[in-house]
Amino acid sequence: MGETKRIRIKFLLLLFLAGTMQITGASLRAQSAAQKPLPSADTTAPHRTRLILKDGSYQLVMSYKIVGDRVRYISAERGGAQEEIPVALVDFEATKRWERSHSESPDAQNPDAQNPGSAPGIDPELLKEEADRAAMTPEVAPDLRLPELDDVLVLDTFQGQPQLVPLPQSDGELNRNTAHNILKGIVNPLSSPHQLVQLKGERSLVQLHVDRPVIYIRLGEAVVPDGTTPLTVDTHGASTAMKDGPPHDPASSRYVIVRADVRTGSRVVASFKISLLGGVQQIEDVVETTPETLPGGHWMKLTPKQSLAFGEYALMEILSDREVNLGVWDFGVHPTAPANRDAILPQPKRPFALSPRRPDQ
Repeated sequence: MGETKRIRIKFLLLLFLAGTMQITGASLRAQSAAQKPLPSADTTAPHRTRLILKDGSYQLVMSYKIVGDRVRYISAERGGAQEEIPVALVDFEATKRWERSHSESPDAQNPDAQNPGSAPGIDPELLKEEADRAAMTPEVAPDLRLPELDDVLVLDTFQGQPQLVPLPQSDGELNRNTAHNILKGIVNPLSSPHQLVQLKGERSLVQLHVDRPVIYIRLGEAVVPDGTTPLTVDTHGASTAMKDGPPHDPASSRYVIVRADVRTGSRVVASFKISLLGGVQQIEDVVETTPETLPGGHWMKLTPKQSLAFGEYALMEILSDREVNLGVWDFGVHPTAPANRDAILPQPKRPFALSPRRPDQ
């Protein structure tokens, strides 16, 4: 009986120890689960999303986080540049709603969830928007992009640095503006060469330093001014008027660079036979250009077919076989001229690397 009692006591002891271990394991698991943080949106993890602002606009970003009274984000449009804006400008509720509506999907339909090691997927809508925005401001030289505001610019090089110089449009009265306006002038093909436009001053405000400047024209609807009273310009018998009509598409025009005749206090752009353009015979003081529409269809690139000698010039738009735009874009070619005041300079991308999050963040 004594031996049997000892066996029974050992058996009960083992049962007690086993139960204690189970209780302890369950307690540890419960404690671990209680300490585990609830899942939350990791706004610093790289993923393309929208940072929506209170005015209804948004920024395409790779990640963002709040630092004091600023929101610091990595731009998805500007090569990963780090930028920041005030917290007060951001609509966080709208941002979270957009993220949820574009990210919630079953794991079975989400390849990235099944394969965590793969690259994060790109929202097709965001990808298309990025491509459209990039086409609006294409890169024409390293770190140098066409802007969103100007209509006509020329690519220059000053002291070895590529620069974009806006070309204001000017009619004969020197009403300079940056829009693309149409002031039609009818050229009589039978008349001898005569003055079309007279520009004030012996030198243009824009002086280029290269002899084959590439010109960029924004495509879209040019402005044909309305008016009840036609504006008549002396073209030696050929009537010229500011005509009403539908918006004009700059892509349908041809463009030439005409050398201006420098006189005392002015520069004169003379007429020429439009019918001879594209032929074998070269028109004196007229340089034709080769047009190219850039991807996206927002810009036209014009490349002179020959080098330009030192002097003063005007870019002229040929509207038809008998009509030209008297609103010209004037410039000079002088390699020793000083820098242009309004030149747009390259903007190098600022390197930025995501750092691991600290436990206290």
